[in-house]
Amino acid sequence: MEKLTMGLVLSITALISCFSPLHVLAQWPGGRSTRFYDFKVQTTRITKLCNTKDIVTVNGMYPGPVVYAQEDDRVIVKVTNESPYNVTIHWHGIRQMLSCWSDGPSYITQCPIQAGQSFTYEFTLVKQKGTLFWHAHVSWLRATVHGAIVMYPKTGVPYPFTYPYEEHIIILGEYWLKDVVQLEKAVLASGGGPPPADAFTINGHPGPNYNCSNNDVYEIDVVPGKTYLLRLINAGLNTENFFSIANHRMTVVEADGEYTKPFTTDRVMLGPGQTMNVLVTADQPIGKYSMAMGPYMSAQGVPFQNISAIAYFQYLGALPTSLSLPARLPTFNDNLAVKTVMDGLRSLNSGNVPKEIDQNLFYTIGLNVQQCHSPTPQQNCQGLNNGTMAASMNNISFVKPKISLLEAYYNRINGQFTEDFPGVPLKFYDFVNGAPNNIPNNTQSMIGTRTFVLEYGTRVQLILQNTGTVTTENHPIHLHGYSFYVVGYGSGNYNPQTTQFNLVDPPYLNVIGVPVGGWAAIRFVADNPGVWFMHCHIDIHM
Repeated sequence: MEKLTMGLVLSITALISCFSPLHVLAQWPGGRSTRFYDFKVQTTRITKLCNTKDIVTVNGMYPGPVVYAQEDDRVIVKVTNESPYNVTIHWHGIRQMLSCWSDGPSYITQCPIQAGQSFTYEFTLVKQKGTLFWHAHVSWLRATVHGAIVMYPKTGVPYPFTYPYEEHIIILGEYWLKDVVQLEKAVLASGGGPPPADAFTINGHPGPNYNCSNNDVYEIDVVPGKTYLLRLINAGLNTENFFSIANHRMTVVEADGEYTKPFTTDRVMLGPGQTMNVLVTADQPIGKYSMAMGPYMSAQGVPFQNISAIAYFQYLGALPTSLSLPARLPTFNDNLAVKTVMDGLRSLNSGNVPKEIDQNLFYTIGLNVQQCHSPTPQQNCQGLNNGTMAASMNNISFVKPKISLLEAYYNRINGQFTEDFPGVPLKFYDFVNGAPNNIPNNTQSMIGTRTFVLEYGTRVQLILQNTGTVTTENHPIHLHGYSFYVVGYGSGNYNPQTTQFNLVDPPYLNVIGVPVGGWAAIRFVADNPGVWFMHCHIDIHM
């Protein structure tokens, strides 16, 4: 408690930070009951895709154990690192009210847990319910170190939708045959882009489209006529994904741990970090139906895995040998399919959308090509134009500090970060169609560990603008410590003169897929002290 009453920091690093000199006399959330979990991060040998290898897991499980709790519960998780790698765990979407020390992103709120060491996370699920997830927040360990968080309403409080016959967790993932820690090091050293995943997975299973995977398939057995709640989570690293079920419609009732007005669709798209609850009724003839996960790739010229992962939605009474009806997925670059789902998202309760704004921010998001300075360019400068690839906001690429920013701020350790992240781009141009990234146009990113300071209580509007310096692309932007209202989005360059915002029932999310070649507008109140990371949830862009 003392750590947080001393001073107030709300930070979005790499791209927003907030401190304040005023003292906070908030009451620590107590929690209704306490849930204890013991996580052991360890290497586990598995065989997949005709290949046996060691992967990093929690408690030997892939995906990892589910954290179950109720709204307002206190959660305590002891994480012991028995792996050879540094690790932290981020509780994605948990607001961490007055518990920013437990948020988990490495070098933002904590230094990593070293091999043989342990760290105990402690937080309260203040007014939170629904589906979120936890994942490693060091290097690319998230590929296998992840699991669901299921938060039920308080006892006696019903769901605001048809009560399902059963609930099932569906985690979408990516799997590499190579060691992901070594793979990340090789990609960063090359200066180029990441190789596609060797397979997509549904709950760790690739399904029959991949080698040696005919029996490596996840399956849900369903009773005809019953309704099922599927808790969808995209835990993938570098690819956004479509999901659909053959011959079945899905009714979306929650996104990012917040109830939505129900709307029905035959496919959804989840970017890395996004969660969604859907209701599915087993109202088709008895049979075996495919559940399919495939890529949404909005960038130009980027290689990606194009083989779908398959699971089964199988009716009781169907023969095990019966052929599965195939699920139809949109084409890999179907931007309209993505927009249609986004258009359907509306908050169930209007909540408290900030109507007046104290701080207007404008952040560009994009990719950059840095000039090659390596003495061995063939090995280290494999990006476009013989340069090295970078990602940036307001043309600044984030550099991890040597110690965590929260520790540096709290202990007044100088030299770890600056407070000069620009609130608007340093240079305006036609963001979507102009300034292709080559050296004469001077769109190389600057580098630095910069933060943006917000005073406690500030009502913030942030415009996130996609840029075409290398290629336009849908970017899933995640803000730690907060959810935010998505009051508007559109294609092209943001124009305040022609834009109309939804201030009545905008969706309340913790990840927003900024449209390819477009923009999104979010609003939130800076009422949670801390140092908070804001980043693209595509890991290669972080």
